[in-house]
Amino acid sequence: MRFTRFTVGLAAMLCAASVWAQAPILIKFSHVVAPDTPKGKAAEYFKKLAEERTHGRVKVDVYPNSTLYKDKEEMEALQLGAVQILAPLSSKVTSMGIKDFQVFDLPYIFDNLDEAHKITQGPVGKSMLNKLDKLGIAGLAFWDNAFKEVTANRPLRTPADFKGLKMRITPSKVIDAQMRALGANPQVLAFSEVYTALQTGTVDGEENPTSNIATQKFYEVQKYMTMTNHSFHNYVLVANKRFWDSLPPDIRKTMDGVVKDSTAYFNSIAEKDNNDALAELKKTKMQIVELTPAEKKSFKKALAPLHKQFEPVIGKELIDAIHHETNWDPSTF
Repeated sequence: MRFTRFTVGLAAMLCAASVWAQAPILIKFSHVVAPDTPKGKAAEYFKKLAEERTHGRVKVDVYPNSTLYKDKEEMEALQLGAVQILAPLSSKVTSMGIKDFQVFDLPYIFDNLDEAHKITQGPVGKSMLNKLDKLGIAGLAFWDNAFKEVTANRPLRTPADFKGLKMRITPSKVIDAQMRALGANPQVLAFSEVYTALQTGTVDGEENPTSNIATQKFYEVQKYMTMTNHSFHNYVLVANKRFWDSLPPDIRKTMDGVVKDSTAYFNSIAEKDNNDALAELKKTKMQIVELTPAEKKSFKKALAPLHKQFEPVIGKELIDAIHHETNWDPSTF
């Protein structure tokens, strides 16, 4: 009788151990934008690849539209291990003490996506990602989205047109300085709060890639969008370092491949999605303002001094390295 009970008990324990051993590794992937944006689509693609390639040993739950954490909360949640993967704006990393990432907020630092990829997908970008280790964060990759445009209830053709406007920005000293250089009053707001703030007049305008402007329906509460292409908008794919380093070697190797391929996917769809979003915006009541070469030059001239101004903060060596790679020449402004 005792032997039978022992056998049954042992069998139950082995069965429980087997179930526990087969429990998938759970990854919570939180982000603040809509599922049908480039980041939203890439997050779902990350989930698909991870679950398929690990044959279910990894399960990824994606939380879009700030349903899990808002802008100000997500980086702390990552460090605490409450969430395992994020793809925040690069500028958000600066709040953790790594000032280098502000370089992407410098106005007109890149003229096109090819220039951006040369930095983010090359040695400079790799070096920047490695600096996150000391924060308990694994820098996995850059997801290069697009260039930002500005919206308001009046056309913004010259720097003088910004005077007095309350412009929503993300937390970034560089972006704050940009708006002040144009005569605007920058207001930091979480992305999830922007539509209501525009609707109620708490802010007068904002800056974003066209995909965010379209999916958040800012065209319902803004009359004009000016195609300034003044600032680069990219994300940094990051993981909780302790979690990432603790993955079994075979799973880690697979997930490294997932990171690589989801990054390629993001970069392949971002330009198309933003172009498609622009086409959709042109069908709305929002008026699209295209700048002449002379008008665009006036913005570049007004904002170029910020590159020099932020050398002590970001680092002259990093700024010079990017200028060298992109042949940046302020004398042409």
